Amino acid sequence: MKKQNLTFTIFITSLVIASLACSMFVGGPDYPEQTVPVSPDEALNMQSIIEQALLSGAETGVITVQLTEAQLTSFMAQRLASQANPPFTEPQVLLRNGQMFMYGKITRGWFTANILITMNITIDPVTGAPKIEIASADFGPFPAPEGINQALSALIDEAFTGSFGPVAVGFRLETITIADGTMTLTGRIK
Repeated sequence: MKKQNLTFTIFITSLVIASLACSMFVGGPDYPEQTVPVSPDEALNMQSIIEQALLSGAETGVITVQLTEAQLTSFMAQRLASQANPPFTEPQVLLRNGQMFMYGKITRGWFTANILITMNITIDPVTGAPKIEIASADFGPFPAPEGINQALSALIDEAFTGSFGPVAVGFRLETITIADGTMTLTGRIK
């Protein structure tokens, strides 16, 4: 009898300790069935594509850049990993039907939930820079974090203007097309 009680006590104690060591998943939107792999090479590839487009654009005056889900996902993962307190983790960027869908995981205390932010990316008519508008945001059972719009805008702005470097001042976007896993940006150097 004492041996059974001791075994039961050890079992319950192990369960309590294991549950304290882990976070509890509390829901949110389902991640896509097919995830986008994160690779540092894809983030570097994105930079190379932009640099090559800039070199070509210096000759023609027109810049066209095609970015893939893998490149954007890898870039976002890299940027979020470099932050001390990122707004979310494990990003997945999907480009479908004219919109950008960004999945991620948000943690509050011991609770973790999936998030989905649906964005429309247009062009600011004054500056010619990308303009991000959040069409919808699902943070599962959590309220939307304060400043999420500014945080996402800053990350995406860094992806575009930071990558275009010094010519960003003389660069003006003309079109942004999102379809079938690709974002195509076309613009002119003034």
